[in-house]
Amino acid sequence: MAKNPVFHQKSKHIDKKFHFIRDEIQKGVIELIYYKGEEQIADIFTKALHRDRFCYLRSLLGVKSASTLEGSVEM
Repeated sequence: MAKNPVFHQKSKHIDKKFHFIRDEIQKGVIELIYYKGEEQIADIFTKALHRDRFCYLRSLLGVKSASTLEGSVEM
């Protein structure tokens, strides 16, 4: 809906303030970028993940494992 206003008739009941993103995209102020589901970093905060997936997303955030830090405590 943000990129394609074709559904305008179905969404015109939505208050104008909710169309802010669409308007800013049309002005060229905002550009939406598609990310594959595997690259959704927010999953680390919202879902239970397998260890390998958790470690991958943690690395994308730039967070390091406590066990790799110098002087870390044993777990």
